[in-house]
Amino acid sequence: MSFRTTSAIDYVEDVSPGSGALPPRARYASSDARSLSLNGSWRFRLSPTADAEDDSFAAQGFDAGGWAEVSVPGHWVLQGHGSPIYTNHLYPFPVDPPRVPTKNPTGDHLHTFDLPSDWPSDGGAVLRFDGVESCARVWLNGTDIGEFKGSRLPHEFAVGHLLKPGGNVLAVRVHQWSAGSYLEDQDQWWLPGIFRDVTLLHRPAGGVLDFFVHASYDHVEGLGTLRVDSDVDGRVTVPGLDIDVATGESVTVPVRPWTAETPRLYDGVLATEGERVPLRVGFRTVVLEDGLIKVNGTPLLFKGVNRHEWHPERGRALDLETMREDVLLMKRHNINAVRTSHYPPHPAFLDLCDEYGLWVVDECDLETHGFTEQAWRDNPVDDDRWTPALLDRAARMVERDKNHPSVVIWSLGNEAGTGRGLTAMAEWIRGRDGSRLIHYEGDIDCRDTDVYSRMYADHAEVDRIGRGLDGGTHRRRGLPFILCEYGHAMGNGPGGIADYQHLFESYDRIQGGFIWEWIDHGIKDERFGFAYGGDFGEELHDGNFVCDGLLFPDRTPSPGLVEYKKVIEPVRIVGDRADGTVRVTNAYDFADLSALTFEWSYQVDGETVESGVLPVPELAPGESADVKLPDPPADPRGGETQWTVRATLAADTAWGPRDHLVAWAQFPLSPRPLTVVARSDGPVLGKGQITLGPAAFDARTGALRSIGGIDVRGLRLDVWRAPTDNDNGAAWQPDLRYGPLWRELGLHRMQHRLNSVELGDDALTVRTRVAPAAREVALRTVYRWTSDGTRLRLTVSVAPEGDWRLPLPRLGIRLGLAGSVDGARWFGGGPGEAYPDTTSASMVGRWESTIDALQTPYVRPQENGARADVRWVEIGGLRVEGEPEFWFTARRWTSEQLDAAEHPTDLKAGDTVWVNLDHGQQGIGSQSCGPGALPQYQLRPAPAEFTFLFSEIHG
Repeated sequence: MSFRTTSAIDYVEDVSPGSGALPPRARYASSDARSLSLNGSWRFRLSPTADAEDDSFAAQGFDAGGWAEVSVPGHWVLQGHGSPIYTNHLYPFPVDPPRVPTKNPTGDHLHTFDLPSDWPSDGGAVLRFDGVESCARVWLNGTDIGEFKGSRLPHEFAVGHLLKPGGNVLAVRVHQWSAGSYLEDQDQWWLPGIFRDVTLLHRPAGGVLDFFVHASYDHVEGLGTLRVDSDVDGRVTVPGLDIDVATGESVTVPVRPWTAETPRLYDGVLATEGERVPLRVGFRTVVLEDGLIKVNGTPLLFKGVNRHEWHPERGRALDLETMREDVLLMKRHNINAVRTSHYPPHPAFLDLCDEYGLWVVDECDLETHGFTEQAWRDNPVDDDRWTPALLDRAARMVERDKNHPSVVIWSLGNEAGTGRGLTAMAEWIRGRDGSRLIHYEGDIDCRDTDVYSRMYADHAEVDRIGRGLDGGTHRRRGLPFILCEYGHAMGNGPGGIADYQHLFESYDRIQGGFIWEWIDHGIKDERFGFAYGGDFGEELHDGNFVCDGLLFPDRTPSPGLVEYKKVIEPVRIVGDRADGTVRVTNAYDFADLSALTFEWSYQVDGETVESGVLPVPELAPGESADVKLPDPPADPRGGETQWTVRATLAADTAWGPRDHLVAWAQFPLSPRPLTVVARSDGPVLGKGQITLGPAAFDARTGALRSIGGIDVRGLRLDVWRAPTDNDNGAAWQPDLRYGPLWRELGLHRMQHRLNSVELGDDALTVRTRVAPAAREVALRTVYRWTSDGTRLRLTVSVAPEGDWRLPLPRLGIRLGLAGSVDGARWFGGGPGEAYPDTTSASMVGRWESTIDALQTPYVRPQENGARADVRWVEIGGLRVEGEPEFWFTARRWTSEQLDAAEHPTDLKAGDTVWVNLDHGQQGIGSQSCGPGALPQYQLRPAPAEFTFLFSEIHG
């Protein structure tokens, strides 16, 4: 006979959500009832197992003087106790639900507090935890008050009867692993601890319990209807609307509606006999109508991001200012929506979304992704034993967040397969709140959901869906479509998002999407700058897949965010070269253009010579107007000319300062005149060298040594780039992943065979064959040099040989300049990097930068920093002009050194600045978890010819 003894820690592996907690209710930021924050420094002891220590620490009088201290909110593994673990979907423990390993790091937390001297003596009190990972047991003054799971959800306990004026001892035992961990397999760091606020709330007699603000809007009549249901009777007042009604009573009045673009909130108060709670009421109605998601009668177009909570030092323990910074950055980059991947956020974040205006898809704290490894066998969402835990998580999300007008969709969770538990969640949510829609990407037939949602569908499939050719169930065919994740922003990228946006705007059924994701989850680390998976010795990890955001870990916008801002800008400006007009279209869903000012400027060779105000009407959403530009000024220089039109904020707003750039466009007027170089000098053979105009070459190899007084090293054809995360792709992708294939082909170790050095009357010609070892493919390359005596002209001709089946990473020349080079000036695209499918935000003008600032500091080093459409660049005393325009890159290390680096700290500056002048670049795509570069952005081997003109800069 075998048996298992009952243990005091059986709750850790219990599939139930816990015991002792009060029913979930609405969360409000403040009231006139007293509260006491218990955040701060707590005593802490870490044990290797759940039962290594008994619970005597919870008793009053326990001496914890020898314990360490940790900050609450916080994660103990980010405060010197143990280490974080990163996995994408694999459980970092054996899959044996609901069992967890014996080795289960357990943190005992102690906090002693006194009640304020004016703490009321009547009524009760509630102890609230806003977030603890992953399972906690709580004692107050030696009394066990309960335990709970559901890491990113609030839990409250009635504790008034246990409080005393001074010396209260709050003890919390937190286990890293529990049955709840099986429901929290999100793509993120595993970070145990009390990571959100801990608060003591006085509950006066007759105080507010739960309440539900129903604030709908009739867009036809312009009327809002307000009803506040409350567990405790009271009155609702909204002075700005002259509302004073009893709870449960409806009132209809003229209002201005709430939208993400026009986030009108009305201040009100819910007053019961014992408490006054401030309300911020936003009137809006969300419906599924005509197969579309509509708010206030208007279909939405989500220009969204997925947002994990993250701070590079504090993990998911975010402060209010960090959350506000996120919201302001989103608004300033034209983002209008957030999916709270993959759990409800800190409640203050939703307050900010209400205030500043963002559509929110609020997602439940549920993911069981690791069960894919066993074909979803034993998946908790299809096991009735787990349904109470699923319903508890759904209820805690909905009840906490139901009064936020920004929340327009409830999401059941993420990547949890399918099953009866999800259906039960959907049914419960519909019964509790019929005013919002339900989302879940894994419900492919849309049995339980109101939205057909997909991740990483490629452009062709999105186009088929838009045209109604995707098939599926009858119900699904009648639902709107969104990409809940697309444009995987890992490393350099994402590419191709402008092509996605074109599809979104071409089909009504496609209502936008959410870039994955908002921020890189790098952990600040003195060894590496920012650490990622594997840097802490994890047994299992998924490397830098945790760094896939539009922000770097320090919240610096990446080039991907700048590109996304341009792609989704809410004003479309299209120029007509023939008649000198621009068509301005309002692409907002709700706002007119009255908040914007438009300005034109006229550039000659990238320099602005005139500018002025463009009179654009206050267009309503969807309206367009043709606006005449002034006559272009006379240009005696005969240079390249263009118009630039900008839309900026006309005045300070809540989220952006006056003159903040919202949208822009450029239109060429006269093309770039090509430079003519007369061939006046011929090559001269001397002792060991050949001279041609200002240049000297090696007589044996034909290699360029210098131009005037400037040494030049290693000029030759270059096809290699340090593969990006998107080049390398994801192992599960069915498409070609070019990074590994390039390496297999040997493009990172091309050999250059010299065929001939030919001195002609007016040209030096060097013929080579560039090819990888062990392969038959090659690039026949001819360098033809000519000069007019002061300038040096290089024409490179490239002809592929053999059966090339892959695109090239790049095609151009590389050369080295002395390490004293410290900056560059150029006329072309900028100010940031751009690649063939990430050029939307590249503005043609004159730019300058230090060499170091030309680098994009991706957390894992990779190809970066190219400037597109360059006409000329000045660097290291040289001026280089290109025919046609080219990509320019300069760095203090080679592509091979960049390729070998795992962290930026691996890159050491040498005595050479390596400059790439590229005729072509392979596109970026988003194949780290999505489609690769589209065919039109692939650099397929083909005969090519390109020219560079070199001259020494004097003075």
